[in-house]
Amino acid sequence: MSGVMGPYLRRILCEELGAPAKSVVNCVPLEDFGGLHPDPNLTYAAELVDSMQDGHYDLGAALDCDGDRNMILGKHGVFVTPSDSLAVIAANIFCIPYFQHTGVRGFARSMPTSAALDKVAQATKIDLYETPVGWGFFGNLMDAGRLSLCGEESFGTGGDHIREKDGLWSVLAWLSILAIRRKSVNDIVKDHWRKYGRNYYTRYDYEGLDLDAAWQLMDDLEVLMVDKSFVSQRFAVADNIYQVEQADNFEYTDPVDSTITRNQGLRIMFANGSRIVYRLSGAGGVGATIRVYIDSYEKEDIFQDTQVMLAPLATIALKISQLHVRTGRSGPSMIT
Repeated sequence: MSGVMGPYLRRILCEELGAPAKSVVNCVPLEDFGGLHPDPNLTYAAELVDSMQDGHYDLGAALDCDGDRNMILGKHGVFVTPSDSLAVIAANIFCIPYFQHTGVRGFARSMPTSAALDKVAQATKIDLYETPVGWGFFGNLMDAGRLSLCGEESFGTGGDHIREKDGLWSVLAWLSILAIRRKSVNDIVKDHWRKYGRNYYTRYDYEGLDLDAAWQLMDDLEVLMVDKSFVSQRFAVADNIYQVEQADNFEYTDPVDSTITRNQGLRIMFANGSRIVYRLSGAGGVGATIRVYIDSYEKEDIFQDTQVMLAPLATIALKISQLHVRTGRSGPSMIT
């Protein structure tokens, strides 16, 4: 994305691994990032998505300007969510030479990230940590020798080779998996869903909200959720019924130093394993952002459109929060 990572891509992928020079694009660092937004997502890396449509390439990847975040695409531009990418790397972790030598101490994900990683941890009996948003929580676990692989839904993935997210390392991890498995990205992801089930996942961002109004909305939502009558409520959308099993404001006790981090996001957990998470973030010249995360687990029905599958939960999320009514918005600023 025309940032400082460009020369590293050329050196490692082209000079060291022998990929053709045309395999890497936007690799000259520019002060204005070539007029492009330097984030690796479907919106800002549309050029990459378009170049994958004809099916000529099996793997596409985008990195942000400093290379800590990454996006993975399969043939025809099929998007691998960061949550699924993390889970697939975990499930195939011994395809990566580094972990063949060091072993695996633990997995971790940020709380809003989908629970896809949890299924791998359960199957492999590897410790799993669910942390607040912020790489420092992962770093603390790494320093204590408890963590080998971690990630978050905001396109960050990393291993304990460095105390930070590492987008280029994540691409190399995928290349190692492809080399050993000898299957396409798309087939590897489908195989993963068949084995572990699929966590349909999406995030709605509502940006530029009035800060006071956003805080009030979140406060009112928490009051509603912590009322005892909220737990066990049933919500019906068409033929879908969701019963609330638990609702809270996420709190984390660090297993290393026992510090407690509170008020990390409002969570609604349903009896079928689905989740809705609300988080308020960002303040400044452009106001506040409310993010709504929707996560729904399916064991059998795994090849459907994400937004179609999550539409009932999205309807419930907006009904509970009254987000559109209270903000005057007709929809999110961005869906990922």
